[in-house]
Amino acid sequence: MWKWKNIYRGIIMGASDVVPGVSGGTIAVVLGIYDQLIEAINGFFSREWKKHLRFLLPLGIGIGTSVLVLARLIEWLFEHFPGPTQFFFLGLIIGVIPYLTHKADIKHRFESRHYILLLIGALLVASMAIFQTSEGDAMTNLSFASYVGLFFSGWLASSAMILPGISGSFLLLIIGMYSTIISGISNFRFDIILVVGLGIVIGIVIMSKVVKFFLENYTSGTFALIIGLVIGSIVVIFPGVPGSGTMWMVSILTFIVGLTAAWTLGRVEYK
Repeated sequence: MWKWKNIYRGIIMGASDVVPGVSGGTIAVVLGIYDQLIEAINGFFSREWKKHLRFLLPLGIGIGTSVLVLARLIEWLFEHFPGPTQFFFLGLIIGVIPYLTHKADIKHRFESRHYILLLIGALLVASMAIFQTSEGDAMTNLSFASYVGLFFSGWLASSAMILPGISGSFLLLIIGMYSTIISGISNFRFDIILVVGLGIVIGIVIMSKVVKFFLENYTSGTFALIIGLVIGSIVVIFPGVPGSGTMWMVSILTFIVGLTAAWTLGRVEYK
C-alpha cells in the first residue's frame, strides 16, 4: 500500500531542512516515522525494494516540493522575522522530548552509561553554537572546484540530516555553503540542485546504514545519544532574548504554536 500520507510529512521535513539549527531527523522523530525511515532507506536496496519505495517516494515528493517551494519563504522569514521563526522551531523541538523519553523508556532501561551518552550528545550539538557566524553572499560564478565542494557539502549535510538534533543546514552555514545552496534552490539553478542532490542521496544512504546498525545492536545507547542531540539543538537554535515587548509577545506566541504543533502531531501520529 502506498503511504501517500508521507507527502504531508515530507513537506514538514523539507521545510525544516532549510532552517539552520533544525534537523530533518528531529522532525521525523516528531512525526513518528524515524525508525521506518531508516528501515526504508536500507530496505530499498533489498529484494523488498517495491515495499519501501511505497514509503519513500511519497516522502521524497513532499520533501522535494517543500524545499523547492518553501525555500524562498523560509529565507524571507529568517531575513525579516528570525527570532519568532526560531522560537517556533524551538517549541517544536522541545515538544518532542517527552515522546523520545517515553519511547526510550528511560526509567527502566537507562543506566549510568546511557546518561553519559546523553550528556555527550547534548554537549556535542550545543558546542556548535560557538561556530555561528554571518555568511557571505552566494557564489554565482562556479568552477569545477566549486561543484566538487557543493557535492561534498550535500554529502555532509545529509549525513547530519539523518541524525536528530544535528542540522544539515547549520553545518552548511558553518562551512560557508548555505547561502549558495539556498540561493540556487530559490532561483532554480538546476546545476546546483543536481550536484547537491546527488551528494545528499549518497550521504543519506551511507548514514542510514550506520544508524540502523546502532539502533538494532545498541538501542538504548542510540536513543540516549539521540535525546542528547535533540536537547543540544535547543542551545543552537535559541535566538536570544527578544529586544522589545512586541517581540516578546510574538516570540512567545510562535513558541506556543510550535509546542502545540508537536503535541498535535504526536496525537495524530501515535494514537
